Amino acid sequence: MIPGEASERDLLRMQAAWLAPARARLLRRAGIAHRRRILDLGAGPGAVTEELVRRTEIPRPPGSRESPQDEAALIVALDRSLEALQADPEAFRGASRVCADAARLPFAAASFDLVFSQCALMWMELPAVLREVRRVLQREGVLIAIEPDYGGMIEYPDSIATRDLWIAALVRAGADPFAGRKLPWLLQSLGFETRIELLPEVHPPSPERFQLLGTLPLTPEECHQIDQIQRARLGFPPVVHLPFFLVTATLRSRE
Repeated sequence: MIPGEASERDLLRMQAAWLAPARARLLRRAGIAHRRRILDLGAGPGAVTEELVRRTEIPRPPGSRESPQDEAALIVALDRSLEALQADPEAFRGASRVCADAARLPFAAASFDLVFSQCALMWMELPAVLREVRRVLQREGVLIAIEPDYGGMIEYPDSIATRDLWIAALVRAGADPFAGRKLPWLLQSLGFETRIELLPEVHPPSPERFQLLGTLPLTPEECHQIDQIQRARLGFPPVVHLPFFLVTATLRSRE
């Protein structure tokens, strides 16, 4: 991280805000307002947890009595980093926090009717974690996942390309930069019914992408390359597009 620039937590919140329209569409389609047991998988500092809590709240007129159908939803934010879970307690208001390994979820079978994960599966052991997701989902439960695929990154002109830098740094940090493209087959092999979409628009490149890249382990040579790219002066707006897989996976049967 470059001194004086946004913290990693702030960058994750910016990323969550940028993905908000796509996320809202997926959550509405999954019937988020009617889901009662939700797992925020790889919640990190809670960039999306508070939104999940808000979307499951049941509005009641003042003075009305709570019925059994109005039972508050259980939102569980899980991450393997205790530091991330403790960084901002307000981000988890209305949710329970659990520090655990996603490949060994500490929950009984069929515990949740919705599992949500954003830009987190790429940091996990995909086959093992998806098997665990299947185990803890109820019948007709849904996994909503939003994951990038750096292998499909589009940049123009070539002089500003950072694709190879991202891939090398992510692998070095222990992530899978190609996680997005692997999700459809892995989920289908586990018996999920899947609907796969991609972000439909190409947006102007965000300068924060360099700050996010700077949170990864970079070599001195890579840092120099990034500096040169940032200093480049073009006579036209560059094109930078990172594909995001928008996944809705429904578990029709637990057999």
